[in-house]
Amino acid sequence: METKLEQKILEKLDKIEKEVEGIRVHMADIVLTPEEEKIHEQGLKEYREGKGTKLADLKKELGR
Repeated sequence: METKLEQKILEKLDKIEKEVEGIRVHMADIVLTPEEEKIHEQGLKEYREGKGTKLADLKKELGR
């Protein structure tokens, strides 16, 4: 039989576990894979070199 203190501790641990899981899920969304990081760096390089395409121009080209 659990004491009130043990029950309280277990409830808090359960809450912490859920919060950590939520953080883990969101971290996966913001951390780039090495391949994604390479693509991102290439895009930044092209942007700095003035090789970017404006969104409006791209939409025109795609017929949207």
